[in-house]
Amino acid sequence: MRKIILSILGLLLIVGGIFGAKMIVDSKKSFKPRAQKVVKTVFTEVVENGTVPIVVPANGNLAAKNRVELFSEVQGVFRKGSQLFKTGEKYRKGETIIRIDAAEYAASVQSAKSNLYNQLTSIMPDLRLDYPEFFPKWQTYLDGFDMAKVTPPLPDMSSEKEKFFISGRGILTSFYNVKNLEQRLSKYRIVAPFSGVLTETLVTEGTLVRSGQKLGEFINTDVYELEVAVSKTFSDLLKVGENVALTTLDKSKKYTGKVSRINGRVDQASQTIKAFIEVRNSELREGMYLEANLDAKQEIDAIEVDRNLLLEGNQIFVVRDTILDLIDVNPVYFSDKKVILKDVPNGTVIMSKPLLGAYTGMAVKVYEEKKTNTEG
Repeated sequence: MRKIILSILGLLLIVGGIFGAKMIVDSKKSFKPRAQKVVKTVFTEVVENGTVPIVVPANGNLAAKNRVELFSEVQGVFRKGSQLFKTGEKYRKGETIIRIDAAEYAASVQSAKSNLYNQLTSIMPDLRLDYPEFFPKWQTYLDGFDMAKVTPPLPDMSSEKEKFFISGRGILTSFYNVKNLEQRLSKYRIVAPFSGVLTETLVTEGTLVRSGQKLGEFINTDVYELEVAVSKTFSDLLKVGENVALTTLDKSKKYTGKVSRINGRVDQASQTIKAFIEVRNSELREGMYLEANLDAKQEIDAIEVDRNLLLEGNQIFVVRDTILDLIDVNPVYFSDKKVILKDVPNGTVIMSKPLLGAYTGMAVKVYEEKKTNTEG
């Protein structure tokens, strides 16, 4: 009897546990979170078409506009001048840059001049007797003949008789021989054609200079030119005389140049045209790297936006009543970061900054700057 009672109690406990567990399970309520719709915020701007300048970027290195490569046309020993022939030395216009020893050659020039003087002296008695009307001007020329100076031009011979007489005595041959020697004597001294500085020196004082040898390089530091390559698309838009903004690579310095020359030939390899920008500034140095912004043209009824806003197929996103949509546009010029667009109606609300994952029909919220009013 005891075993039966214990069995019944055990069975009741099991059944009670099952019902209790079921009640506990049924008493729990599962709450499912409601999916919230996320609306992304976009930055926008209202289109106002206007005149947008097309600025063509270019770059290059400065080079002196006036440059002279110094070559020797004669042979001799390079003599020391008033200044050392060293890189960086400055010379004013007309100053002697190079002087080559010409003592021996100068003596031969003097010999030829002496010979001409003797010939002129020998014809004077015959000239007085045969052609007295021509004698005074030749006597004046002889009186002004100075062996230490450059031989003056011969008197003007207006008569055929006078020409025959002078030429027959060998005067013309001797005169042009002397002038030829004097011209070559002047090549022993090289003077500065303009004020500038030596940028390269290849010889030193006391060395033997040979004919045809390069001696150095001399530039004018007042005017420089920047050679840039411009796409042939803008060949008919660039004009000589237009101002150009120039900047250094780190944007720390700004200069203003002017288009001085434009090459008339297109480079076949790069399909570009060479343009030369003239710039004057005491801070500039030859070889400096500068960036130029050429004002090519003015595009009317256009806007300028970031390049990453333009999608494939020449479309951009617009906002219509908080919904994204696409419209077709006409890009007319691309720069590194910007693009100029046409055919965008005035008043259109376009995205001003790209939105990741944007698509047509997407619901968005337009960003509005919060305005705080301070009451005093």
